[in-house]
Amino acid sequence: MTTGEIAAGRNVSGGLVGQVPPWYRQRWPWLLMSGPAIVVVAGIVTMVIAFKTSDGLVEDDYYTQGLGINKTLHRDADARARGLSATARFGADNGRVRIAFDSGEPGEGALRLKLLHPTRAGMDQTVSLVRIAPGLWEGVLTPPARGLWRLQLDTPDGGWRIGGDWKSGADSVDLRPAPASSGETAPTASMVTTGTAP
Repeated sequence: MTTGEIAAGRNVSGGLVGQVPPWYRQRWPWLLMSGPAIVVVAGIVTMVIAFKTSDGLVEDDYYTQGLGINKTLHRDADARARGLSATARFGADNGRVRIAFDSGEPGEGALRLKLLHPTRAGMDQTVSLVRIAPGLWEGVLTPPARGLWRLQLDTPDGGWRIGGDWKSGADSVDLRPAPASSGETAPTASMVTTGTAP
């Protein structure tokens, strides 16, 4: 290469010295911009999900529900005093449920079974149960989504309740009263028969 070619701006390979492609034809600016762009898109998607779905974990009246905890504890104590335990058996398609009481007497009134989803209150179901034989109740439910569900069997008037955890697809689940807490008092005989609070 002669001195004249160097002065004219030519390099050894024959291209012009200092000729750089525009920024949008280089990969580094795109690589550096892709990180923040992905974060912005993920933020928008998260915001859409948050606005379109309800948060089943947050209660509007949490204070009132907190005050009602003693009534809830009383229902468990009433079930323990009656000695209630049952087994819930599900049909092959999970569309029918049958409750068989193993011990205790639930009474003559109507019963209901609640299927409670751990995080999505909108998926919860309440099934009215019909007595088909002594100690045997049956009801029809909408087949629930796969996953873990909390079952709660009780009376519509709130007298007693028993429950258990059920993984959808399992044939049966045992329903028992919750264990007594340390500060809980046992219900009296009048409370058990009438279902009234002291």
